[in-house]
Amino acid sequence: MFKRVVIFASLPLIASCAAQSVHTEEVTYYQVETSKPYDEVLTELEVAIAEHNFRITGHSRVGKVIRDRGATNFPEYDTVQFCNLTLAKVVLEITPHAIGYMPCNVVTYQFEGKTIVRTHLLPEDTGNPVLNKFAKEMNPQLRQIVDFAAEQ
Repeated sequence: MFKRVVIFASLPLIASCAAQSVHTEEVTYYQVETSKPYDEVLTELEVAIAEHNFRITGHSRVGKVIRDRGATNFPEYDTVQFCNLTLAKVVLEITPHAIGYMPCNVVTYQFEGKTIVRTHLLPEDTGNPVLNKFAKEMNPQLRQIVDFAAEQ
């Protein structure tokens, strides 16, 4: 009985320690939709990434793989990851917590006859003014990449 009381009495203390270590932040997304053919959007996305001096580090073709496993008529879903190591070094020197934003990601998928192109933006209103400045310089590039891929 004594062990149960100690454990029960310790729960609020344990919970308060865990709550102090939790970090939350709001993630902002930038999204456009287009009626342009899906494969063309992916091709333009690769061009835009290269033009902004990033390298593609990964490309997950989720929709294709699911179709290959027998789910006929499954829609397209792709995730393209990209990075610029010079910019990565800069932002990680600002704060190591920015690793959560790398590599950059753009997702494309089909929904209701349209192709959606979407990326997450870096937060511009943190408590770190240097990180905020970096994000304000980086986010327009991310928007331009998405816009170029979706342009008619």
